[in-house]
Amino acid sequence: MADAVRLVRAIQMINIQNGPKAIERYIISNTQKAEDLAILKFLLSAAGPDFYLNIKPIPLFETINDLENSVDTLTTLFSNPKYYHWISSHHHRQTVMLGFSDGTKDGGYLMANIAIHQAKVRLTSLCRQFGIEPIFFDGRGGPPARGGGDTHLYYAAQGADIACSEIQITIQGQTISSKFGNHQAARFNLEQLLTAGIGRHLFRNNIPTIQPANKELFSQLAEIAYQKYLNLKNHPSFTDYLLHATPLPYYAETNISSRPAKRGRTEKLSLDDLRAIPFVGTWAQMKQNVPGYYGFGTALKHAIDQGYLDQLKSAFHQSKFFRALVLNSMQSLAKTNFKLTAHLSQDPTYGTIWQDLKAEADLTKEMLLKITGYSQLLQEAPTNRKSIAIREEMILPLAVIQQYALHKTRTLPPDDPTLPAYKKLIVRCFFGNINAGRNSA
Repeated sequence: MADAVRLVRAIQMINIQNGPKAIERYIISNTQKAEDLAILKFLLSAAGPDFYLNIKPIPLFETINDLENSVDTLTTLFSNPKYYHWISSHHHRQTVMLGFSDGTKDGGYLMANIAIHQAKVRLTSLCRQFGIEPIFFDGRGGPPARGGGDTHLYYAAQGADIACSEIQITIQGQTISSKFGNHQAARFNLEQLLTAGIGRHLFRNNIPTIQPANKELFSQLAEIAYQKYLNLKNHPSFTDYLLHATPLPYYAETNISSRPAKRGRTEKLSLDDLRAIPFVGTWAQMKQNVPGYYGFGTALKHAIDQGYLDQLKSAFHQSKFFRALVLNSMQSLAKTNFKLTAHLSQDPTYGTIWQDLKAEADLTKEMLLKITGYSQLLQEAPTNRKSIAIREEMILPLAVIQQYALHKTRTLPPDDPTLPAYKKLIVRCFFGNINAGRNSA
């Protein structure tokens, strides 16, 4: 609370010196309940009524539970006359931020994307009932596991049941340089965003919403994938695998993430405290890309075994939303290379986890090819496929060096004089892997 008070005072001072538009938004990360924004209102009100009315409150829903409860949270807030007056002072517009990165870390690729889509539909309906215009602010990163992938396809796929007056997204870290680092790239990526938004406005009545039968099927897929992902997270050796078999502990020694690798100050690793960027980035360094596919294959196989193959094939061709999920997951799989870490397959501690990850990757690839009718990943996007292949070939030597250095840090005695050099090598490989991998962070 003391930190929040200091932050409010700092915002007030900045706005006094630079005008009320200097800072006019306050994002409440990890919003879980209406009280989180009520506390913000109390703190801002203490600084003066004019000051608090100038600040736009923005809840950020990140976990699967919080996404599912987001409608209840905003219903409570909109039903409060003082909060409604606060929103009314901002032209009856409520910005809502949705966290793709933390959602994927919490619930896996499929559940996170479907939960966010469902939350947008329900929140749009709720806001319209209260006469409020919802503005969705998507916390997206570079890879599909953090909401990246084909941005145009994702936003063009959202039907009339999702508010679309604006597109607000985060462009962060390495994604800034890869997408906007030169004139040609910046023009292309801005065109992708602008045409997606303009197209939705011009043709929103022609963009089909998801059919009820497919909604039910997608929800079932998400639940099965979620359970598979939870089983992985709850594996007794999962956190040890991250700590000792991957370069995760060295993430904090880079400046790739804008914030510390984990929340809190405890030495013991907790998945709840671990931030999404190092979590996703670590899997990319390992060429395992778990957050971009894990659970998807199991869910599809279950549905196919239940006789839903024809419906899945139809959904891929008819639902732009489902098509985007499939193609973005294919991007993750196209960058996956378990040969790099095959030495872990027989490890007495981590072998079972490695084998499970590879089996799910193989299954997901098989199921995606089956429902799309493709003979290879990204079959209808040959330019993307070739671009990924070229980049992965460039990265491979660095990835091999990093794996060798990781192996040495696990096997050398703690007092070995070469150990610091191997640790430094791991960190240096991060930069080359990420820069060459384009949207891996």
